[in-house]
Parts: sequence; structure tokens; C-alpha cells
Amino acid sequence: MKYLKYFLIGIFFGIVLVKSEVIYWFRIQEMFRFDSFHMYGVMATAIAVGASTVLLIRKFNLKSIDGSKINLTPKPFNKKGNILGGLIFGFGWALTGACPGPLYALIGSGFTVITISLISAVLGAFFYEMIKSRLPH
Repeated sequence: MKYLKYFLIGIFFGIVLVKSEVIYWFRIQEMFRFDSFHMYGVMATAIAVGASTVLLIRKFNLKSIDGSKINLTPKPFNKKGNILGGLIFGFGWALTGACPGPLYALIGSGFTVITISLISAVLGAFFYEMIKSRLPH
């Protein structure tokens, strides 16, 4: 029961992803081809909501859902690492038609072939852990 609230938030988030059509490969391909504003509009909305939320957290010293303090420490920008990581992420997103967030929503929607992408993402995280000491951070 301790994690029920997180489970319910995850289900709600999955429904939002499906209803906004951001999990579908054709929307992602439209974005990468600059054929539609749909995904850019969704991302701009997410950035606005995220920035507003950060401002509210800082202004009112809000706590997390479990009552703990939210630590908003800025991460340093690493030119090589951020650019290289962004390129790898973007290529994977363009090739698979799915970014890590919607993978579970896609699988839950019946697109079980995305399980391959999920397994690849998990293996990629393990591989990163193995080589991260040799990467530019």
C-alpha cells in the first residue's frame, strides 16, 4: 500500500501519454521531419509546466509526495557529455520511435514489440554504468 500512490500516478501519466498521442511512432517521425507542430507543442507545454513547478517548489518550499524535502541542486553542464549523450538519445529515439518515458505506456497499450526497446534501454543503462568512469562527465 505504501507505493499505491506512485502506481496510480504512473497509470495517470500513461493515460495522458496515450491520449495526447505522444507515444505513437508516427507523431515522433512527424516531429523529426518537421511535418507537424504536435510534439513540439506538447514539449513546450511540458517545459512550461516543469519550469512553473520548479518556481513553485522554490517559492513555497514544497515537499515531495512522501513529505521529504525536494533538493533542487543544479547539475553542471558538460559540453562533450551533454552533446554526445543528446545525440545518442536522439538517434535512439528516431530509430525506435520511442523515448524511455512512453515505453511502458506502449507496452501497456498492446505494442509488445516495444519490449525489445525496453530491454535495450535497460541493457544500455547497465553498459553505461560499466563505462561511465571513462566518459566525459
